[in-house]
Amino acid sequence: MSAIGHYLEEEGLATVAISLIRPQTKNTKPPRALWVPFELGRPFGPPSAAAFQKRVVLAALRMLEGAEGPIIIKDFPDDDPRATQDPTWRPPFTPAAVSDSLAARLEAEILRLQGAHERWVAQHRRTTVGLSGLPIGDCARYVADWLRGKTPPSPREGFSAPLILRFAVDDVKAYCLEAAAAGAATPSSRQLGDWFWNESATGSAIHVLREVLQASDDDRLKLIVANFMVPATRVRSTG
Repeated sequence: MSAIGHYLEEEGLATVAISLIRPQTKNTKPPRALWVPFELGRPFGPPSAAAFQKRVVLAALRMLEGAEGPIIIKDFPDDDPRATQDPTWRPPFTPAAVSDSLAARLEAEILRLQGAHERWVAQHRRTTVGLSGLPIGDCARYVADWLRGKTPPSPREGFSAPLILRFAVDDVKAYCLEAAAAGAATPSSRQLGDWFWNESATGSAIHVLREVLQASDDDRLKLIVANFMVPATRVRSTG
């Protein structure tokens, strides 16, 4: 993006970038950049916080008014207001028999979260679930079948089985996190992530599936599960 910024500036178009990793921005030297102290994937701050996000956008645009340069990096002064944990939040109640297989627990958990997810969608009038194009129950079943040692064919024409697996994993992750955030409490992303990756059956299933499938002979499958299933900060061994 820094290189593109310089190219556009040479053509007479002023640019400003949002930076999430300050050392990288210092090395790549964009024409203008506003560094923000937010987690990766949230360049404007927390979701559903329009007023705060507007402040970030305006702070970036105001950098176009100055005549300094040629390289300008400024810091946004405020932290993400949702980074602080909400003590009133409680994880969704999703009991599952420990004696059940992890695949069965994943499918049961998705079913139990249906009501909470419906409440989240009613609150926000949107959802990020749907990348796979499959109903959420089919997503859970597809992921569970891989966990059971099967290699299910792709249910969608034009999409390979490994790619649909990646999309189905993204959908069940989004479904669980949205369901967990339903209600009046405002859990931080760390609270949600800690619950999902450390306590939920779905998070545990994805951890195990990632490790198991990295032993596959399919290089494309190994690439997908190694890089797109579990965030780097959440990778752990299941051994």
